[in-house]
Amino acid sequence: MNFNMNHLKELFDLSGKVAIVTGGLGMLGSEYTQTLVRAGAKVAIFDKQQMVSGHALSSLIESGAVLNIKVDITKRKEVESALASVIDTFGLPQILINNAAIDFPPINGGGENFENYPIEKWNDTLAVNLTGMFICCQVVGAKMAENNDGSIINISSIYGLLSPDQRIYKDFVKPAAYSVTKSGVLNLTRYLATYWASKNVRVNTLTLGGVGSGQDQEFINKYSDKTPLGRMAKKDDYNGAILFLSSNASSYMTGSNLVIDGGWSAW
Repeated sequence: MNFNMNHLKELFDLSGKVAIVTGGLGMLGSEYTQTLVRAGAKVAIFDKQQMVSGHALSSLIESGAVLNIKVDITKRKEVESALASVIDTFGLPQILINNAAIDFPPINGGGENFENYPIEKWNDTLAVNLTGMFICCQVVGAKMAENNDGSIINISSIYGLLSPDQRIYKDFVKPAAYSVTKSGVLNLTRYLATYWASKNVRVNTLTLGGVGSGQDQEFINKYSDKTPLGRMAKKDDYNGAILFLSSNASSYMTGSNLVIDGGWSAW
């Protein structure tokens, strides 16, 4: 068998590609950004937060491989302005990773249950997790469709597939807003996958399990006990999936939901 290693490398090669990562300064967004750069892409970060000294992406921003733009994705004009900057700096984007999301932490011992969950928190969660994603797809996805080339990756969560197991949380109830928005991501993906199929814009969902990020040990133990692989995800566990969905390796994949959760949803 004549196995061509160069062809395999070409499948995952992003040289000459331009990517946008929303929430790119966050823990996972930073991982995605570094992965795309290593594969050859230029990356623009859309993030509402300010860059802090010593950030993991600082050297890549200084080198010119990454463009950091402060953007509130819930405001269409800001997204349009940011896209114009990306095009002026790097060219037309072919990859959009809708990663930005918020999940208001419950008030420990505060009695903040479903029945009295503040409508302000509900509205803010929907604004970022769904409306912001919708706006980015409208603005960036439309430009991809005009150019007949694009891959959009919408980040969801196991809590978009299944209800949170309230038994693993101590002294609070996990809010409904995050679950509702992450479930909405799934059908936004399906809708856009069929809407833009003729324009060669692929749209897929990547559904993630929980990531270990300094939670208390009791929670980590409970979560891990519910996961067949026996642990929470590491922050770099999703980089391979990001590269796959961004590249030609997934050229016949659209409207799909790739679930990577350590087996959480398997039992």
